[in-house]
Amino acid sequence: MAEGFQFELVSPEQLLVSTEVSEVVVPGADGYFTVLANHAPTMSTLQPGVAEVKQTDGQADKYVVFGGFVDVTPEACTVLAESAVRVSDIDRSDLEQRIQDAREDLDDAKDDDSRSKAQAYLDQLTTLQGAILPA
Repeated sequence: MAEGFQFELVSPEQLLVSTEVSEVVVPGADGYFTVLANHAPTMSTLQPGVAEVKQTDGQADKYVVFGGFVDVTPEACTVLAESAVRVSDIDRSDLEQRIQDAREDLDDAKDDDSRSKAQAYLDQLTTLQGAILPA
């Protein structure tokens, strides 16, 4: 059995997960990375994506996270998400609304930096939509 560590996934609305896990994969700012027990201390911002959580009993869950931070210590991993939901609970209309809002933000962007950030966010959302929702 893999060594476990404490994992918490928190959004402003609620504590979604607080359990012992063997592995967590999170969408860090520079790409996805895996956290195992005794991981080196790390802190990163999150990009929109899917966090995969494998509990010590082998059960796995996936959560969509929209921004936030991840704090990793050798004993724990805490994800503080701007918004998070279990993949199985995804509301197609909510995701489509986020994509529509991102398109409007892109159209309203006033400078290259804002336009670039809005485009990156829209690209992440549409990639996420394709990855988790069947056509």
